[in-house]
Amino acid sequence: MKNIMKIIIALFTSVSIVSSASAGDLTVTGTAKATINSVSGGTNGASAAKGIGITNEIDFGATGELDNGWTWKYQAQMDPSAGSTADAVIDDTRLEITTPYATLGIYNSEGGLDTDNKASQSVYGRPTDIGVSSGMADSFDIGNLANIQLHTPSGLLPFGTSVKVGYAPGMQTTVNSGNAAGANNNGTDAADAAFQVQVTSDTPVDGLKVGADYYRQTKDEKAAQDVVQQAESGSVFATYAYGPATFGLSRSLKANPLYSTHLASAATNTGGTVREYETNKMSVAFNVNDALSISYEQEESERTLVTNGAVFDIEAEAVQAAYTIGGMTLALSHGSIDNVSYTQSNDSKQTLVAVTMAGV
Repeated sequence: MKNIMKIIIALFTSVSIVSSASAGDLTVTGTAKATINSVSGGTNGASAAKGIGITNEIDFGATGELDNGWTWKYQAQMDPSAGSTADAVIDDTRLEITTPYATLGIYNSEGGLDTDNKASQSVYGRPTDIGVSSGMADSFDIGNLANIQLHTPSGLLPFGTSVKVGYAPGMQTTVNSGNAAGANNNGTDAADAAFQVQVTSDTPVDGLKVGADYYRQTKDEKAAQDVVQQAESGSVFATYAYGPATFGLSRSLKANPLYSTHLASAATNTGGTVREYETNKMSVAFNVNDALSISYEQEESERTLVTNGAVFDIEAEAVQAAYTIGGMTLALSHGSIDNVSYTQSNDSKQTLVAVTMAGV
Protein backbone atom coordinates (compact mmCIF):
# COMPACT_ATOMS: atom_id res chain seq x y z
CA MET A 1 0.00 0.00 0.00
CA LYS A 2 2.86 2.40 0.79
CA ASN A 3 4.33 1.79 -2.65
CA ILE A 4 0.96 2.42 -4.30
CA MET A 5 0.52 5.71 -2.41
CA LYS A 6 4.01 6.82 -3.38
CA ILE A 7 3.26 6.17 -7.05
CA ILE A 8 -0.07 8.03 -6.86
CA ILE A 9 1.54 11.05 -5.15
CA ALA A 10 4.39 11.09 -7.69
CA LEU A 11 1.96 10.91 -10.61
CA PHE A 12 -0.23 13.73 -9.34
CA THR A 13 2.84 15.86 -8.57
CA SER A 14 4.34 15.42 -12.03
CA VAL A 15 1.13 15.96 -14.02
CA SER A 16 0.14 18.91 -11.82
CA ILE A 17 3.35 20.71 -12.75
CA VAL A 18 2.74 20.07 -16.44
CA SER A 19 -0.92 21.01 -16.32
CA SER A 20 -0.35 24.23 -14.42
CA ALA A 21 1.92 25.37 -17.20
CA SER A 22 -0.66 24.69 -19.91
CA ALA A 23 -4.05 24.72 -18.20
CA GLY A 24 -4.36 20.93 -18.20
CA ASP A 25 -7.04 18.79 -16.58
CA LEU A 26 -6.40 15.69 -14.46
CA THR A 27 -8.41 12.50 -14.79
CA VAL A 28 -8.53 9.19 -12.94
CA THR A 29 -10.42 6.34 -14.61
CA GLY A 30 -10.83 2.63 -14.13
CA THR A 31 -13.28 -0.24 -14.51
CA ALA A 32 -15.24 -1.49 -11.52
CA LYS A 33 -15.78 -5.15 -12.39
CA ALA A 34 -15.98 -8.41 -10.45
CA THR A 35 -16.00 -11.90 -11.97
CA ILE A 36 -16.54 -15.54 -11.04
CA ASN A 37 -14.69 -17.86 -13.42
CA SER A 38 -15.12 -21.66 -13.60
CA VAL A 39 -12.77 -23.67 -15.84
CA SER A 40 -12.67 -27.43 -16.42
CA GLY A 41 -10.73 -29.85 -18.58
CA GLY A 42 -7.25 -29.77 -20.10
CA THR A 43 -4.27 -27.96 -18.62
CA ASN A 44 -6.44 -24.89 -17.98
CA GLY A 45 -8.85 -26.74 -15.73
CA ALA A 46 -6.45 -29.18 -14.05
CA SER A 47 -6.93 -28.77 -10.29
CA ALA A 48 -8.51 -25.36 -10.91
CA ALA A 49 -10.98 -23.96 -8.39
CA LYS A 50 -13.60 -21.33 -9.14
CA GLY A 51 -11.85 -17.98 -9.28
CA ILE A 52 -13.20 -14.68 -7.95
CA GLY A 53 -11.50 -11.58 -9.30
CA ILE A 54 -11.82 -7.78 -9.23
CA THR A 55 -10.26 -5.52 -11.84
CA ASN A 56 -7.26 -3.64 -10.56
CA GLU A 57 -6.06 -1.27 -13.27
CA ILE A 58 -6.28 2.50 -12.76
CA ASP A 59 -5.51 5.07 -15.48
CA PHE A 60 -4.14 8.50 -14.59
CA GLY A 61 -4.39 11.15 -17.28
CA ALA A 62 -3.67 14.80 -17.94
CA THR A 63 -4.76 16.96 -20.88
CA GLY A 64 -4.00 20.48 -21.95
CA GLU A 65 -3.94 23.00 -24.81
CA LEU A 66 -1.00 24.97 -26.20
CA ASP A 67 -1.11 28.64 -27.15
CA ASN A 68 -1.40 27.74 -30.85
CA GLY A 69 -4.46 25.56 -30.26
CA TRP A 70 -2.68 22.20 -30.34
CA THR A 71 -3.80 19.78 -27.66
CA TRP A 72 -1.90 17.15 -25.70
CA LYS A 73 -2.82 14.10 -23.64
CA TYR A 74 -0.75 12.12 -21.15
CA GLN A 75 -1.81 8.80 -19.67
CA ALA A 76 -0.20 6.25 -17.36
CA GLN A 77 -1.67 3.01 -16.09
CA MET A 78 -1.04 1.62 -12.60
CA ASP A 79 -1.26 -2.15 -12.38
CA PRO A 80 -0.13 -4.64 -9.69
CA SER A 81 3.13 -6.27 -10.66
CA ALA A 82 3.15 -9.91 -11.73
CA GLY A 83 2.46 -12.30 -8.91
CA SER A 84 1.83 -9.58 -6.32
CA THR A 85 -1.13 -7.50 -5.21
CA ALA A 86 0.93 -5.53 -2.68
CA ASP A 87 3.16 -3.72 -5.16
CA ALA A 88 2.13 -1.72 -8.18
CA VAL A 89 3.93 -0.59 -11.31
CA ILE A 90 3.32 1.80 -14.18
CA ASP A 91 3.06 -0.61 -17.10
CA ASP A 92 1.61 1.49 -19.95
CA THR A 93 2.27 5.15 -20.78
CA ARG A 94 1.47 7.48 -23.66
CA LEU A 95 1.93 11.10 -24.73
CA GLU A 96 -0.12 12.34 -27.70
CA ILE A 97 0.07 15.77 -29.35
CA THR A 98 -2.82 16.55 -31.69
CA THR A 99 -2.44 19.19 -34.40
CA PRO A 100 -4.55 20.13 -37.46
CA TYR A 101 -2.02 18.26 -39.59
CA ALA A 102 -1.47 15.00 -37.70
CA THR A 103 -1.34 13.41 -34.28
CA LEU A 104 2.08 12.54 -32.92
CA GLY A 105 2.06 9.71 -30.39
CA ILE A 106 4.91 8.43 -28.22
CA TYR A 107 4.14 5.14 -26.47
CA ASN A 108 5.63 2.72 -23.97
CA SER A 109 3.81 -0.62 -24.16
CA GLU A 110 0.81 1.19 -25.71
CA GLY A 111 -0.52 2.29 -29.09
CA GLY A 112 -1.43 -1.11 -30.53
CA LEU A 113 -2.08 -1.11 -34.29
CA ASP A 114 -3.00 -4.75 -34.93
CA THR A 115 -6.48 -5.30 -36.35
CA ASP A 116 -6.92 -9.06 -35.91
CA ASN A 117 -9.38 -8.54 -33.04
CA LYS A 118 -11.21 -5.43 -34.26
CA ALA A 119 -14.02 -7.47 -35.79
CA SER A 120 -15.07 -9.09 -32.52
CA GLN A 121 -18.75 -8.57 -31.67
CA SER A 122 -18.73 -10.54 -28.41
CA VAL A 123 -20.74 -8.67 -25.80
CA TYR A 124 -18.24 -9.50 -23.05
CA GLY A 125 -14.94 -10.68 -24.54
CA ARG A 126 -13.36 -12.93 -27.15
CA PRO A 127 -13.39 -16.68 -26.31
CA THR A 128 -9.57 -16.72 -26.09
CA ASP A 129 -9.27 -13.52 -24.03
CA ILE A 130 -11.36 -13.99 -20.90
CA GLY A 131 -9.07 -15.36 -18.26
CA VAL A 132 -7.74 -18.68 -19.55
CA SER A 133 -4.70 -19.42 -21.70
CA SER A 134 -5.46 -20.56 -25.23
CA GLY A 135 -1.90 -20.56 -26.54
CA MET A 136 -3.19 -18.97 -29.74
CA ALA A 137 -0.53 -17.02 -31.63
CA ASP A 138 -1.83 -13.48 -32.08
CA SER A 139 -0.41 -11.15 -34.71
CA PHE A 140 2.68 -9.10 -33.97
CA ASP A 141 1.83 -5.67 -32.56
CA ILE A 142 4.05 -2.63 -32.25
CA GLY A 143 2.07 -1.69 -29.13
CA ASN A 144 4.13 -4.24 -27.21
CA LEU A 145 7.22 -2.08 -27.82
CA ALA A 146 8.33 1.45 -27.11
CA ASN A 147 7.29 3.21 -30.31
CA ILE A 148 6.46 6.49 -32.02
CA GLN A 149 3.49 7.04 -34.35
CA LEU A 150 1.86 9.48 -36.75
CA HIS A 151 -1.94 9.46 -37.29
CA THR A 152 -3.88 11.29 -39.97
CA PRO A 153 -6.19 13.98 -38.55
CA SER A 154 -9.91 13.37 -38.27
CA GLY A 155 -11.82 14.40 -41.38
CA LEU A 156 -8.79 14.56 -43.70
CA LEU A 157 -9.66 11.45 -45.74
CA PRO A 158 -13.09 10.49 -47.13
CA PHE A 159 -15.42 7.95 -45.49
CA GLY A 160 -13.79 8.43 -42.11
CA THR A 161 -10.61 6.73 -43.30
CA SER A 162 -7.74 6.75 -40.83
CA VAL A 163 -4.07 5.91 -41.43
CA LYS A 164 -1.67 5.24 -38.57
CA VAL A 165 2.04 4.53 -38.97
CA GLY A 166 4.24 3.26 -36.13
CA TYR A 167 7.99 2.75 -35.74
CA ALA A 168 9.87 1.04 -32.89
CA PRO A 169 13.53 2.02 -33.32
CA GLY A 170 15.04 -0.17 -30.61
CA MET A 171 12.68 -3.12 -30.04
CA GLN A 172 12.47 -2.12 -26.38
CA THR A 173 9.80 -3.86 -24.27
CA THR A 174 10.50 -2.08 -20.98
CA VAL A 175 8.54 0.96 -19.76
CA ASN A 176 11.22 3.61 -19.31
CA SER A 177 11.09 7.00 -17.65
CA GLY A 178 12.37 10.20 -19.27
CA ASN A 179 16.04 10.34 -20.37
CA ALA A 180 16.35 6.54 -20.31
CA ALA A 181 18.77 4.92 -22.73
CA GLY A 182 17.82 1.82 -24.69
CA ALA A 183 19.26 -1.60 -23.96
CA ASN A 184 22.12 -2.89 -26.08
CA ASN A 185 20.87 -5.60 -28.41
CA ASN A 186 24.35 -6.20 -29.88
CA GLY A 187 22.73 -7.49 -33.06
CA THR A 188 22.42 -10.97 -31.50
CA ASP A 189 19.14 -12.87 -31.28
CA ALA A 190 17.27 -9.62 -31.85
CA ALA A 191 15.69 -7.48 -34.54
CA ASP A 192 16.96 -4.00 -35.26
CA ALA A 193 13.56 -2.25 -35.47
CA ALA A 194 9.88 -2.76 -36.26
CA PHE A 195 7.40 -0.97 -38.51
CA GLN A 196 3.60 -1.20 -38.61
CA VAL A 197 0.85 0.53 -40.55
CA GLN A 198 -2.91 0.44 -39.95
CA VAL A 199 -5.72 1.61 -42.25
CA THR A 200 -9.41 1.67 -41.25
CA SER A 201 -12.45 3.08 -43.06
CA ASP A 202 -16.20 3.43 -42.57
CA THR A 203 -16.63 2.88 -46.37
CA PRO A 204 -19.43 4.36 -48.49
CA VAL A 205 -21.65 1.35 -47.69
CA ASP A 206 -23.91 2.13 -44.75
CA GLY A 207 -23.03 -0.05 -41.75
CA LEU A 208 -19.84 -1.51 -43.26
CA LYS A 209 -16.40 -0.89 -41.73
CA VAL A 210 -13.15 -2.40 -42.97
CA GLY A 211 -9.50 -2.25 -42.03
CA ALA A 212 -6.08 -3.87 -42.26
CA ASP A 213 -2.63 -3.75 -40.74
CA TYR A 214 0.89 -4.89 -41.68
CA TYR A 215 3.85 -5.42 -39.34
CA ARG A 216 7.49 -6.20 -40.19
CA GLN A 217 10.71 -6.47 -38.25
CA THR A 218 14.02 -5.47 -39.82
CA LYS A 219 17.40 -7.15 -39.56
CA ASP A 220 16.36 -10.15 -37.50
CA GLU A 221 19.67 -11.71 -36.45
CA LYS A 222 20.85 -14.88 -34.77
CA ALA A 223 24.47 -15.54 -33.82
CA ALA A 224 26.34 -17.40 -36.61
CA GLN A 225 23.12 -18.10 -38.52
CA ASP A 226 21.61 -16.84 -41.74
CA VAL A 227 18.17 -15.21 -41.68
CA VAL A 228 15.79 -17.25 -43.83
CA GLN A 229 12.51 -15.50 -42.96
CA GLN A 230 11.91 -12.10 -41.40
CA ALA A 231 9.22 -11.73 -38.76
CA GLU A 232 6.03 -10.21 -40.19
CA SER A 233 2.27 -10.36 -39.82
CA GLY A 234 -0.86 -8.84 -41.29
CA SER A 235 -4.60 -8.83 -40.76
CA VAL A 236 -7.79 -7.73 -42.50
CA PHE A 237 -11.20 -7.28 -40.91
CA ALA A 238 -14.74 -6.20 -41.71
CA THR A 239 -17.81 -5.46 -39.58
CA TYR A 240 -21.35 -4.92 -40.77
CA ALA A 241 -24.31 -3.57 -38.81
CA TYR A 242 -27.85 -4.24 -40.00
CA GLY A 243 -30.68 -3.28 -37.72
CA PRO A 244 -30.20 -4.89 -34.29
CA ALA A 245 -27.55 -7.33 -35.61
CA THR A 246 -23.82 -6.83 -36.15
CA PHE A 247 -21.36 -9.20 -37.85
CA GLY A 248 -17.60 -9.41 -37.79
CA LEU A 249 -14.93 -11.29 -39.76
CA SER A 250 -11.13 -11.19 -39.61
CA ARG A 251 -8.21 -13.10 -41.07
CA SER A 252 -4.55 -12.85 -40.07
CA LEU A 253 -1.24 -14.39 -41.09
CA LYS A 254 1.86 -14.41 -38.89
CA ALA A 255 5.35 -15.48 -40.01
CA ASN A 256 7.93 -16.30 -37.36
CA PRO A 257 11.58 -15.29 -37.81
CA LEU A 258 13.45 -18.33 -39.18
CA TYR A 259 17.17 -19.01 -39.36
CA SER A 260 19.35 -21.47 -41.26
CA THR A 261 19.38 -24.05 -38.46
CA HIS A 262 15.58 -24.29 -38.62
CA LEU A 263 15.89 -25.76 -42.09
CA ALA A 264 18.86 -27.96 -41.22
CA SER A 265 17.21 -29.43 -38.13
CA ALA A 266 13.71 -28.62 -36.90
CA ALA A 267 14.73 -29.57 -33.35
CA THR A 268 17.56 -27.03 -33.23
CA ASN A 269 17.17 -23.51 -31.87
CA THR A 270 14.79 -22.10 -29.29
CA GLY A 271 12.99 -20.22 -32.06
CA GLY A 272 10.83 -23.30 -32.56
CA THR A 273 9.73 -25.10 -35.72
CA VAL A 274 6.68 -23.04 -36.68
CA ARG A 275 6.86 -21.35 -40.07
CA GLU A 276 3.59 -19.43 -39.93
CA TYR A 277 0.15 -19.13 -38.35
CA GLU A 278 -3.19 -18.59 -40.07
CA THR A 279 -6.09 -17.40 -37.89
CA ASN A 280 -9.72 -16.79 -38.81
CA LYS A 281 -12.39 -15.29 -36.55
CA MET A 282 -16.12 -14.69 -36.98
CA SER A 283 -18.74 -13.29 -34.64
CA VAL A 284 -22.32 -12.05 -34.51
CA ALA A 285 -24.23 -10.04 -31.92
CA PHE A 286 -27.91 -9.22 -31.59
CA ASN A 287 -29.56 -6.51 -29.49
CA VAL A 288 -32.72 -8.13 -28.19
CA ASN A 289 -33.79 -4.81 -26.65
CA ASP A 290 -32.21 -1.74 -25.06
CA ALA A 291 -31.05 -3.79 -22.06
CA LEU A 292 -30.24 -7.28 -23.40
CA SER A 293 -27.62 -8.31 -26.00
CA ILE A 294 -26.44 -11.77 -27.00
CA SER A 295 -23.46 -12.88 -29.09
CA TYR A 296 -21.58 -15.84 -30.56
CA GLU A 297 -17.92 -15.88 -31.61
CA GLN A 298 -15.70 -18.55 -33.11
CA GLU A 299 -11.91 -18.44 -33.48
CA GLU A 300 -9.69 -20.93 -35.30
CA SER A 301 -5.91 -20.91 -35.63
CA GLU A 302 -3.77 -23.22 -37.75
CA ARG A 303 0.02 -23.43 -37.77
CA THR A 304 2.43 -24.63 -40.45
CA LEU A 305 5.67 -26.32 -39.37
CA VAL A 306 9.09 -26.06 -40.98
CA THR A 307 9.19 -29.85 -41.38
CA ASN A 308 6.40 -32.34 -41.84
CA GLY A 309 4.65 -33.22 -38.61
CA ALA A 310 1.28 -33.56 -36.95
CA VAL A 311 -0.56 -30.28 -36.49
CA PHE A 312 -3.66 -29.59 -34.42
CA ASP A 313 -5.74 -26.45 -34.86
CA ILE A 314 -6.93 -24.37 -31.93
CA GLU A 315 -10.71 -23.95 -32.06
CA ALA A 316 -12.51 -21.70 -29.60
CA GLU A 317 -16.09 -20.54 -29.30
CA ALA A 318 -18.30 -18.76 -26.77
CA VAL A 319 -21.94 -17.81 -26.36
CA GLN A 320 -22.46 -14.67 -24.28
CA ALA A 321 -25.24 -12.47 -22.94
CA ALA A 322 -25.10 -9.03 -21.35
CA TYR A 323 -27.95 -7.34 -19.47
CA THR A 324 -27.75 -3.69 -18.37
CA ILE A 325 -29.89 -2.29 -15.61
CA GLY A 326 -29.47 1.04 -13.83
CA GLY A 327 -25.81 1.54 -14.73
CA MET A 328 -24.85 -2.06 -13.91
CA THR A 329 -24.14 -4.74 -16.53
CA LEU A 330 -24.45 -8.44 -15.79
CA ALA A 331 -22.66 -10.70 -18.29
CA LEU A 332 -22.57 -14.45 -18.77
CA SER A 333 -20.12 -16.32 -21.02
CA HIS A 334 -19.97 -20.04 -21.73
CA GLY A 335 -17.36 -21.38 -24.12
CA SER A 336 -14.71 -23.93 -24.96
CA ILE A 337 -11.17 -24.09 -26.34
CA ASP A 338 -10.05 -27.25 -28.19
CA ASN A 339 -6.37 -28.18 -28.63
CA VAL A 340 -5.04 -25.51 -26.27
CA SER A 341 -1.52 -24.46 -27.33
CA TYR A 342 -1.97 -26.53 -30.52
CA THR A 343 -1.83 -29.73 -28.41
CA GLN A 344 -4.11 -32.62 -29.34
CA SER A 345 -7.05 -33.29 -26.97
CA ASN A 346 -5.99 -30.50 -24.59
CA ASP A 347 -9.56 -29.22 -24.37
CA SER A 348 -11.10 -26.95 -21.75
CA LYS A 349 -14.47 -25.38 -21.01
CA GLN A 350 -15.20 -22.10 -19.27
CA THR A 351 -18.20 -20.44 -17.64
CA LEU A 352 -17.80 -16.87 -16.45
CA VAL A 353 -20.15 -14.44 -14.69
CA ALA A 354 -19.25 -10.74 -14.50
CA VAL A 355 -20.77 -7.62 -12.97
CA THR A 356 -19.53 -4.24 -14.24
CA MET A 357 -20.41 -0.80 -12.93
CA ALA A 358 -20.71 2.12 -15.34
CA GLY A 359 -19.41 5.64 -14.90
CA VAL A 360 -16.02 4.82 -13.34
